[in-house]
Amino acid sequence: MKDLRRIIWLASFPKSGNTWTRVFLANYLANAAKPLTLDEMTKYSTGDSVARHYDKAAGQTVDRKNFPMILSLRDRVLNTIIAGGADAYLVKTHSARMEYYGIDLIPARFSRSAIYIMRNPLDMVVSSARHYGVTLERAVDIIGTPSKVLAPSEKVMPVMQGSWSEHVQSWTSFTGFPVVVLKYEDMLSHPQESFGKMLTHLGIPIDQDRLDKAIRFSSFKELKKQEKKTGFSEKPEHAKSFFASGKSDQWKTALSPDLVDRICSEHGETMKKFGYLE
Repeated sequence: MKDLRRIIWLASFPKSGNTWTRVFLANYLANAAKPLTLDEMTKYSTGDSVARHYDKAAGQTVDRKNFPMILSLRDRVLNTIIAGGADAYLVKTHSARMEYYGIDLIPARFSRSAIYIMRNPLDMVVSSARHYGVTLERAVDIIGTPSKVLAPSEKVMPVMQGSWSEHVQSWTSFTGFPVVVLKYEDMLSHPQESFGKMLTHLGIPIDQDRLDKAIRFSSFKELKKQEKKTGFSEKPEHAKSFFASGKSDQWKTALSPDLVDRICSEHGETMKKFGYLE
């Protein structure tokens, strides 16, 4: 029987560093003399919620709000993604690793391994509010909503993401395939170690000069420079930019004590498990 386990998931809750991860990997794999453009970066990975995959699988334009039909196409879409004959495929996902209406969103039979990028939810809601153009209060509501479905757009199908705690627990519990967990904060403070761990997980030999260059080429300073020059297709229409400062601990000045208490109350168990709360 043909082995279908070709997908390496690049998984995260939204605004946790998924795009940064993809940019780094693209630059490392390309090993070019100058940074890849944002458009060039997208050629090295795809996404499991990209609408054109579903349209192709269905042979017609799929209603972005017809969730039962979208779910019924899931296996066909994943088969389409791996149909090119390559040994492995990098696939971005914001989906929780769970079943929804009886459909396994992250089936082990397609999955070789996963990189799960996690970010302190206190900082993540600050980034989410800016990205989605909502209030901080609304951003806190969203990450605390059980079984939350991220709304579709013309280019992206709806995503079953759940709450932040549900999402983290789904990917960091037993999965049936190898998962390496990387924290956004460690990627900022110890990039060589964190991105090196990522490459080791993928089975890619580490060349120190190449690693340093890929980290430099995927810095937030470089990404903001590129976005300002050429734009970025993944930027929401209402957002001024996709890439911001990329710093940690912004919540300390951005969030009110009430919102901090609420996040810590709703997600405290998961935050403690991963060192975000004493």
